[in-house]
Amino acid sequence: MSEFLLWDAVDQRRAMLNGEIGVRELISAYIARIEAHDTTINAVVTRTFETALEQADAADKKRLRGEADGALFGLAVAHKDTLPTAGVRTTFGSPLFADSVPAIDHAIVARQKKAGAISLGKTNVPEFAAGSHTYNPVFGATHNPYDTSRSAGGSSGGAAAALASGFVSLADGTDMGGSLRNPASFCNVVGLRPTPGRVPNFPSAMPYNALSVAGPMGRSVQDVGLLLSAIAGEHPYDPLSFGSDSVSFTHLRARQCKGLRVAVSRTLGGLPFEAAVRKGLDDGVATLVDMGCVVDEAEPDLNGADDVFDVMRALSFATGYGPLRASNGDRMKESVRWNIDMGLALTGEQLSRAERERTRLLAAARSFWDTYEFLVAPVSQVLPFAVGEDYPRSIDGVQMENYISWMRSSSRITVLGLPAISLPCSFTDDGLPVGIQIIGRPRQEHALLSFALAFETARPTGRRRPF
Repeated sequence: MSEFLLWDAVDQRRAMLNGEIGVRELISAYIARIEAHDTTINAVVTRTFETALEQADAADKKRLRGEADGALFGLAVAHKDTLPTAGVRTTFGSPLFADSVPAIDHAIVARQKKAGAISLGKTNVPEFAAGSHTYNPVFGATHNPYDTSRSAGGSSGGAAAALASGFVSLADGTDMGGSLRNPASFCNVVGLRPTPGRVPNFPSAMPYNALSVAGPMGRSVQDVGLLLSAIAGEHPYDPLSFGSDSVSFTHLRARQCKGLRVAVSRTLGGLPFEAAVRKGLDDGVATLVDMGCVVDEAEPDLNGADDVFDVMRALSFATGYGPLRASNGDRMKESVRWNIDMGLALTGEQLSRAERERTRLLAAARSFWDTYEFLVAPVSQVLPFAVGEDYPRSIDGVQMENYISWMRSSSRITVLGLPAISLPCSFTDDGLPVGIQIIGRPRQEHALLSFALAFETARPTGRRRPF
């Protein structure tokens, strides 16, 4: 293997600009690695290798003329298979869209192109991105690179597995109930759920939906900052989007942590966790103490967050897929039909109560952030589970009601509208990754990334690769 395939993207970009490696050299090496190993992992499911090589040749010519530009110049990326890509099929993991070829790019796809990135294709997802385990009837399951009998998480599972396997420099994803954070934890990479509006989400069937966001994934915090710099910022067709000094995300410095007050929640409002996940959090907390942080056990009010999330998620499924359910429901997986039907059955009282509860939770959280700048918690409630299971049916003896109940540790944070990052933290004795979740104040991604960089520097678990 060419060792530069697992370099940080920031280092790959620097090496290409300095002429140490060529763009075609990088892209060709990634293609060869995908062809050698992705039969087992199943992460990059639609491939655009020929086009990528043509773009790499053009990029090398630009570099030789001194015209190389763009924050992502020459870097290999792949796009989540729920994000429209012009001229490249986007299946949503559904037989209904197995041959669908969009006419336009999603906003973050277009911004990566503009920044000089070269796409190798699309990464695998659950059907309609429903659930935090990546499998579908079009492409099958994505396997965890650290143990191919286990799940890679989801719904951005193909993206996380591709990064961990050294198939791409950077990857994108989306997150409603943990879909950037859970697979990052399962695959020992970094996934950032930004504040709603930080990264535009266009096109969208529900443009005022603050539950679902698009965001970056990488093998390091610096790489996540680099990709965020290219995709963040106001977009004319996303009413929630807002402007920012995106350049600052590429110039991260580790936060000085001595005396910094950090809250730690071990259960996020009384949730069950597997013992190995609890131990992983303990390892992370010990690192925070060694960094000089003042660590208190505290959490914002999360009472009622599950009901808010379930109602708002069901509404989004009914809005986005209700007509499709009516015409082709027999070709959808049961959990998708269930979520759509739940949304179609919502009453005005349920919706108004959910909005009132969300408003109360946001107000209660304000006083929490007056005391603490960061909240630290587990990412997922379980370790990567068997790839043949659709979802964990119980956690530490507690039965899960449905396919989204096992990810409350992420979805409760979603309801608060906060930026949250999943970082590599530790490994179990049998080699399974365990991540840690750091949650920041609203719109404070720069501060969150700087603190995450300090943690990553103190605890470089993310440097351990599967093969």
